[in-house]
Amino acid sequence: MLTIAVLYPDLLGTYGDGGNARVLAVRARARGLAAEVLEVTIGAPIPPASIYLLGGGEDGPQRLACDLLAEGGFVERVDEGAAVLAVCAGLQILGRSFAIEGDASYPGLGLIDAVTTRGPARSVGDMASNVDGRLLVGFENHGGVTVLGPQARPLGEMVVGRGNDGRRDGFRATRLWGTYAHGPVLAQNPWFADEVLAELAGEPLAPWPSVADRLYEERCALLSTRQADGDRSRGRH
Repeated sequence: MLTIAVLYPDLLGTYGDGGNARVLAVRARARGLAAEVLEVTIGAPIPPASIYLLGGGEDGPQRLACDLLAEGGFVERVDEGAAVLAVCAGLQILGRSFAIEGDASYPGLGLIDAVTTRGPARSVGDMASNVDGRLLVGFENHGGVTVLGPQARPLGEMVVGRGNDGRRDGFRATRLWGTYAHGPVLAQNPWFADEVLAELAGEPLAPWPSVADRLYEERCALLSTRQADGDRSRGRH
């Protein structure tokens, strides 16, 4: 049984990232894997799970979520082998520190060698990164700049948008994934959802073509067209 736990959707649910849980469950069941989705709200204990999902949120809720995770044994669950998919504010929480109101620094959980500070301007719009030769698409809405330390490696290299710092997006470690891409990211990138599932299942998954694949290809084609139009526009000046 794959247990998919959405952590604090009442705090980190601003951009619908909880939909990642539904995507994982549906795609797992399509391959004959039993899966359940749990929503862990404020005041509830953090249960054992195959994977924990963290989404986006504002400064105050982000800070509270970090405190609850630290107090609730989340780090210990991860140390014992649970996987994590973290998006935006969730990504920042897993680092060593992140920015809050007034550009103050707040200690993160230290699971990833990363520090997030306040950027000069908020980044809002479509984003795409190259992840091992495949595009990961979504949209971003954040004001942070995340710098990875020498012990961390990015999830992908930016093609459109800012991601961490204008060059790279997110992070990748053993059974840990982080990205600034909302969407929800797994709904927009079925190949990425299957990579996460294969890691959880411990084996390759059979293909499962769906409408999500067509929508992903259309999104990639649209981004390519926009890039080409932008290149032509810049060439005229």
